[in-house]
Amino acid sequence: MGGVFEPLKGGGAAVALDEIEISILRSLAVQLLELIGPGGPEPAEDADPLAALFSSDGPTEPPSDPALARLFPDAYGGPDGPRPGQDAEELRARSAEFRRFTENDLRTRKREDALAVVRSLDSLTPAGDGAAVLELTGELPLRWLGALNDLRLTLAARLDISEDDESAMLFRLPDDDPRKPMVMAYLWLGGLQETLIETL
Repeated sequence: MGGVFEPLKGGGAAVALDEIEISILRSLAVQLLELIGPGGPEPAEDADPLAALFSSDGPTEPPSDPALARLFPDAYGGPDGPRPGQDAEELRARSAEFRRFTENDLRTRKREDALAVVRSLDSLTPAGDGAAVLELTGELPLRWLGALNDLRLTLAARLDISEDDESAMLFRLPDDDPRKPMVMAYLWLGGLQETLIETL
């Protein structure tokens, strides 16, 4: 079980991680937490849940940071803009309204996923050979899956990788390219994500 998730008997997934892998994953998850920032405000204990449902506390504009724009994309229109026959102004208004009601909750969920990764890694104690086995049960596999996806989206935005040109360019980077460490992390996270999906 070296660097890939495998199923646990009775459900869940496990992966062996060495100290460097633990450190890299933890650092990336902490950076993701910093990027996402705080979620929406916690409702007061006596708050009316129906009123909270229709509050307008969320943002209406898409994030300017390309990584955040990938994590919190517009709900309508897509990255290439409106298709022929679609009204761009109407799509922007619909996206703004959808974002207003959903982005704070989505930020909160993404923060919880990243925090779950950090807490899982903090509970690991590497053995004498420097490796530790991480076991994910209950809701943790799905939390990890969400965080791994968010980490890959963030790195893809920083590397300016689209879904279409992913693999070919990445494997041909020379070792002295300053993007190489980030690309290696991106590919490694992809392997972790793929094997975690397979175990579920």
